[in-house]
Amino acid sequence: MNLPAPLIETLDSVARIMEAARDPWWIIASAAAALHGARPITVADVDVLLSVEDIGRILPLIGIEPYPAPPSPLFRSKVLAKWATQPVPVDLMAGFEHRVGDAWHPVQPVTRRAVTLGSATVYIPERDELRRIIAGFGRPKDLERARLLAELTSPP
Repeated sequence: MNLPAPLIETLDSVARIMEAARDPWWIIASAAAALHGARPITVADVDVLLSVEDIGRILPLIGIEPYPAPPSPLFRSKVLAKWATQPVPVDLMAGFEHRVGDAWHPVQPVTRRAVTLGSATVYIPERDELRRIIAGFGRPKDLERARLLAELTSPP
């Protein structure tokens, strides 16, 4: 898997800190697409979905506080935090929801694929589920990522 060194370093840090999690967690969006082998793709941040209980355990370990999410017509989280000291910033999102029409829907993957990078293991949704999640966001960058995922024919 050919990923930029800053992303690999960040994913290693995420894997280490998420060892404290008790519930399933996932990396989604561009970082997950890159882990599936989608190219070309820019990973500006690493989005981690986790439970409200786990974010309460994780944040004190890395010394950061949650912050109120800026108002968005498309997304909201019950708890949101940015781990900005990593080479690639990490958004930790608990209770993440996406708006479709007038209704809010939880973003809660069903599939969970382990990806090992050196001694670190991170988790992502299976490719088709990730593609559906990303496409559902509907933004041009998300539709492009979904297209790249759809073009893949073999596992990374």
